[in-house]
Amino acid sequence: MTRILVVILWIAVTAEAQRRTPWIHTANQAGALRTIRATEKGPTASEVEMQQQGDERIIKANGIPEHEVGAFPNRGNPHRIQPQTYRFELEAEPRPNKTSQPLHKKQERGQRGAPNLPFGIAINGVLFDPGTAEFWQGDRTSGWNYCALGGAIGLGLDEHHAHVQPTGAYHYHGLPTGLLDHLDLTPGEHSPLIGWAADGYPVYARYGYEKKGSKKIIEHTSSYRLKKGERPRPPAAPGGDYDGAFVQDYEYKAGLGTLDECNGRFIHTPEFPDGTYAYFLTEAWPVIPRAFRADPISMRSARGGEGRPPRP
Repeated sequence: MTRILVVILWIAVTAEAQRRTPWIHTANQAGALRTIRATEKGPTASEVEMQQQGDERIIKANGIPEHEVGAFPNRGNPHRIQPQTYRFELEAEPRPNKTSQPLHKKQERGQRGAPNLPFGIAINGVLFDPGTAEFWQGDRTSGWNYCALGGAIGLGLDEHHAHVQPTGAYHYHGLPTGLLDHLDLTPGEHSPLIGWAADGYPVYARYGYEKKGSKKIIEHTSSYRLKKGERPRPPAAPGGDYDGAFVQDYEYKAGLGTLDECNGRFIHTPEFPDGTYAYFLTEAWPVIPRAFRADPISMRSARGGEGRPPRP
């Protein structure tokens, strides 16, 4: 079992989400994703420290990327980027489970606490967190969670598919384009190491070996697709076509792509020549994985958050 020795300024966001009156959204149609240009420097230099100590991988970071960011606050996101104090203690040799564990779980009426957890952390110290706190009609128990990349509602994402939590935590909802450019991600070449998932497995982006033992490089693809037909109609559901406005518009079809329901597979990589389970960020949904292959770390908050209601 992973040790619960993690200090992350994140649960403060979910606590704040429970205290606020939720944003009331009724949109039920996907649209073109609009992002803002990244022309601003972070408030301070990026600080990241990663090292393996025995059976643990220790990651410390301030959550500030080395690439430029969008202007925050902005119309869709009212928060300002601030340095964080992250400390992960991950399993260096995680053990896979027979069944996957979803990143996000539906919240039942009367349940306290928000269901979302970050997926992991990039090597530049920025969190991967594909989930949002935005639900149809503002009801977290409705089961209809807006997709950050679906374009149905504006969340103030910059061109790196990132924005800011009330705590000041800058985080990625999609492909971290600035990081990938910095790492020189190139078609036909194996992806550099992009980051680490909360269960301790490595994260890559798009390109990798076709299968374990092969030297052929392919673009790995998601096995998720849009459901066919229409959603149930109001008042129980938003109605409209399954078009990607909501996370629940997608379904997993085994074998459709090269990756499993966790957007990963057992394979060898340059960092793990003897083989490992590895996650891949993909061009198509879910982009950032939505499930874990091994047990993720538990998360704790060092202090409370401040700011206006979150718009993750």
